[in-house]
Amino acid sequence: MPRYVIERDIPAIGSADRDTLRGAAHKSNSVLAAMKAEQKNIQWEHSYVAGDKTFCIYIADEEALIHEHADRSGFPATLVTEVRKMIDPVTAEG
Repeated sequence: MPRYVIERDIPAIGSADRDTLRGAAHKSNSVLAAMKAEQKNIQWEHSYVAGDKTFCIYIADEEALIHEHADRSGFPATLVTEVRKMIDPVTAEG
């Protein structure tokens, strides 16, 4: 399945407390569970929270599922980018 980076503009999310972030994660998970029950292949891997944005990593059959999750959860998908390749420090080794 393709992997996507989703940039979400969410004012002040970087200063959100643990309960707020827990609630957001619960809401996202609830929508993902409903989508899975509908036989839609989408999975949240993790997110980075910084300033007024989150950067979320998802895998999904297609980009349209990312937008559907955003609409259903109420979390904006400001920019969705498909990951084409991954590199890490080991990539430098022969």
